[in-house]
Amino acid sequence: MGILSLLIFLPLLATVLILVLPSALRHSFKYIALGITLLQFGIAGWMYSQFNAAATGINHTAGFQFVEQLPWIRLSLGSLGNLEIDYFVGIDGVSLPLLVLSAFVMLMAIGASWRMDKNLKGYFALLMVLNLAVMGIFSALDFFLFYIFYEVMLLPLYFLIGIWGGSNREYAAIKFFIYTLLGSVFMLLVIVGLYFSVINPETGAHTFNMIHMMNPANYVDGAFFGFANNYNEVFGIPARLLGFIVLFIAFAIKIPVVPLHTWLPDAHVEAPTPVSIILAGILLKIGGYGIIRVCLSIFPDAAAQANYWLGLIGVLSILYGALNALAQKDLKRMIAYSSVSHMGFVLLGIASFTAEGISGAMFQMISHGFLSAALFFLVGVIYDRVHDRYIYNFRGLANLMPQFTAFVAIAFFASLGLPGFSAFIGEAFVIIGTFNAESVGTGIPRWMAIAGSIGILLSAVYLLWTLQRMFFGQTRLKGGEEWALALTDLSIRERIVLFPTLTLALVLGLMPALVFEKLNATVLNLVSLVTTYL
Repeated sequence: MGILSLLIFLPLLATVLILVLPSALRHSFKYIALGITLLQFGIAGWMYSQFNAAATGINHTAGFQFVEQLPWIRLSLGSLGNLEIDYFVGIDGVSLPLLVLSAFVMLMAIGASWRMDKNLKGYFALLMVLNLAVMGIFSALDFFLFYIFYEVMLLPLYFLIGIWGGSNREYAAIKFFIYTLLGSVFMLLVIVGLYFSVINPETGAHTFNMIHMMNPANYVDGAFFGFANNYNEVFGIPARLLGFIVLFIAFAIKIPVVPLHTWLPDAHVEAPTPVSIILAGILLKIGGYGIIRVCLSIFPDAAAQANYWLGLIGVLSILYGALNALAQKDLKRMIAYSSVSHMGFVLLGIASFTAEGISGAMFQMISHGFLSAALFFLVGVIYDRVHDRYIYNFRGLANLMPQFTAFVAIAFFASLGLPGFSAFIGEAFVIIGTFNAESVGTGIPRWMAIAGSIGILLSAVYLLWTLQRMFFGQTRLKGGEEWALALTDLSIRERIVLFPTLTLALVLGLMPALVFEKLNATVLNLVSLVTTYL
């Protein structure tokens, strides 16, 4: 077993241990999950240090590192040829930072789960299965394998929300499941169409190999759905454009973009704090990753046709999410809508088709991953103490919880894009890339960059207004003296979870090259690929 497979399947070991141990040892489950996740984070960090950024690319197998490829399923389909599915994993400059981010956010989720007391065996087993699926998604280079990991991820999240969530948890879990399943069912049709349109040049068999799908020379005419060229039509729509649209919708639900976002606020409000951390820190990034890895890399010609609309959807998400965040009275729902706004920058940066924009989109995904996780953890701190998140029920918290207030202030300033923090780098590069897009002829007008800047301004408004309402002034609490006694300052465990996160926001804000140096070669290859079709 290679190092990448070890990273993916370590959580399976934790799952087996947790399920085998008797319930009498229920308090050991969190330590097993923590130990495995710490080991996973160490492996991911080692891989990050060993990754050769200069050798990476997106069009060639040689550009992926830590590659493992083994025959998995081989069937003869008669006149349809031979079925060829491989266990094929590898990483490049796009997937590597997201693997490290996922391991980091899973550690935060385990830390936030420390006081969980309901059905610990099932909870931590599901958390580890979810961990496995996420790592597999960011590593898979066989589309069939990618789809399996993608589907496996749904079940743990459905049960984690539906069993351990709030009073309206069943509704939120079902809504999340149906939205995501809707996208993935149609994704499967496109995957099958791609399979029958692409051949392995070495064996002549049809293949799910994503690397072969990125090479136009491997497509055959007259295939199912006719993905070989854009002259074939399905329902009057060019086949490749239709395939791109279907895959984009599937991943856009995950980001999520307007108007496919409505599952997110409900899921966040009802989900327990650790699951909200995973939703914001990891799940939304799968959408952005899918658009880069699948939509742009396999359908660059269709992406070039649609990039104006992608940019427009990104701008709408930025402004709509920010305005909705401004109107919220529930703190957790406000942060959920802020995620819609901040992830809109990811789509806008991708749509720019510039190196600055796509690099900024990747940086924004990484920055938003750990900052949103920190914000949801901070909401959980208050909710654990008084079981309330209504903004107007709190005032003057700084007098009772000065350390907590300091962490919230830093997290808010980092999230709104204050220079010196990571979010500033991501949003600034997206704005720069979008502003330059018109000059290089990618079809994205400069007014989209201006609209994105307004979104940054709105994020400052709703975050600073919330800070002022809840934390400053004379202390006034809905629960009176009872709440004042319950609202104790941060514990050692809570500080241990939060301090690395906010330190990372500062470190990456001051030294963004730690991420950019791993991204650059992959992003330049991707830009070169998509701009040839403009």
